[in-house]
Amino acid sequence: MYKVLLVDDERIITEGMAKVINWESIGTHLIGTARNGIEAFSIIEQEKPDIVISDIKMPGMNGLELVAKVHSVFPEIRFVLLSGFSEFDYAKQAMQYGVKHYLLKPCNENTIMDAISEICEDFKQQQTREQFIQKMKGTLESVLPYAKEQLLKEFIINHYENKDLEHYQKLFNIDLNTPSVRLVLFQLEGKFEFEHMFAIKNIAEEVLDSYILSCTVGETILFLLDDYCHYHKLHAQIEKIKTTFYQYYQIDSTVAISDTGKISNANKLYNEALDCLTYRFYLGEGGIITKKDIDYQNPSDALEFYYDDQTFCRLVKSGSWKDVDKEVINFFNQLRDLRLDINSTKSYVIQLFNAMIRLCEPKEMNRYLTKLAQLLEIDTIQNLKAFFESVAREITLSFFDQNNNKHSTIINKVIETIHAYIGNQNLSLHWVANEMLYMNADYLGKLFKKETGEKFSNYITRLRIELAISLIEKENDVKVFEIAEKIGYGENPQYFSQVFKKHTGYTPSEYKRESLQGL
Repeated sequence: MYKVLLVDDERIITEGMAKVINWESIGTHLIGTARNGIEAFSIIEQEKPDIVISDIKMPGMNGLELVAKVHSVFPEIRFVLLSGFSEFDYAKQAMQYGVKHYLLKPCNENTIMDAISEICEDFKQQQTREQFIQKMKGTLESVLPYAKEQLLKEFIINHYENKDLEHYQKLFNIDLNTPSVRLVLFQLEGKFEFEHMFAIKNIAEEVLDSYILSCTVGETILFLLDDYCHYHKLHAQIEKIKTTFYQYYQIDSTVAISDTGKISNANKLYNEALDCLTYRFYLGEGGIITKKDIDYQNPSDALEFYYDDQTFCRLVKSGSWKDVDKEVINFFNQLRDLRLDINSTKSYVIQLFNAMIRLCEPKEMNRYLTKLAQLLEIDTIQNLKAFFESVAREITLSFFDQNNNKHSTIINKVIETIHAYIGNQNLSLHWVANEMLYMNADYLGKLFKKETGEKFSNYITRLRIELAISLIEKENDVKVFEIAEKIGYGENPQYFSQVFKKHTGYTPSEYKRESLQGL
């Protein structure tokens, strides 16, 4: 069974996890708990656990410091880090020490058990691989050539000490110190099957003049080449491979090319090619990437990136997708131009993503929080932008609907007030805004026109004239000054007559006579 140590300064958390989790059911044994990094390191020195579950924020020595110190002495120990919401952004610092599991607090026992089970499975796979390599060391010469190729593949993708070189030289019948070689990695884009990987491998074997090794590694296809031809010729061959493959399968591919070096440094060249492939994040899918394309990515030269997330959040709350979309484009353009390391770029996106989803109601915020894992898996900045843009649009449009409903409620209240006080000669935009709704009159006026399509003053005038016409038609003997008083013109019947004529073409008296003649 694998040994586990719990580290957290909150005793209730360590005791809770110790009791709730069924350690034996996942092939582990809890050896103890610690309250901080200092106490934990002392236990680690004595007990040498396989897995450490640690909080990030602790007094004395925090979780990140503990990871760094343990890695320098016991690099084989695996960590599961627990982080609060505000600490999530800088948890990525532990990636350089191989930490792959981060759990957002609070988390339940199932989440923790899943993470531990995954680590246990990694241990088993690592043990299996090491056993396989040890076995192959003694039997390679007597097995099929395919087995020899597999071991050479292991030599390239894993790091080996110099003391092993003589053994491998005999097995491979290759001088590992002399030849100059280059590594090429192909990665297919979009959805593809393993048969597609073998197809491009076969095409490449036909096009490339000479290669020492070709094999699949995970979801990539690796070629170890003699460095015999000019780079421009190699580039042309790779373009031919890509074009031929696309013609058959309509699947694009990204290619990474390492610098040259000795076979003894094949692992370094492989990691260099992987680094190049990683920068498809910035350079886009379907290209050919070399070390020259990423040489200027020097962390010491990286600029600090500042972005005002509060301004962005205000735009989201306004419900104006046009403005938000423009700002999303601006944000990602800045990140693309800076070309920070990929984890730093993702951390800035996560920071803005977190600020944006905190605008939502708790239920919606939790729903968007579950998308963080999906965001972290995205491998190009174009796809990262598309993902972020989709969520931003969804949240912005929800605020647009909320604002519309809110505005409609206000304007309905204004219309109700107008009808209730139509006979009040003090009825005006400022009176309604200040005395009835306690709002800014200019803002209310703009909102009223946006909702109704009509200025407030025009609306009242039209309503009063319509009411005057109704009174004239219903009451034949009604006086002009009585109408003026009933519809809010007070003691100014002459002004009422002028307004009435402007809108109807008749004075009230003329309109009354026309109405009677019509009868």
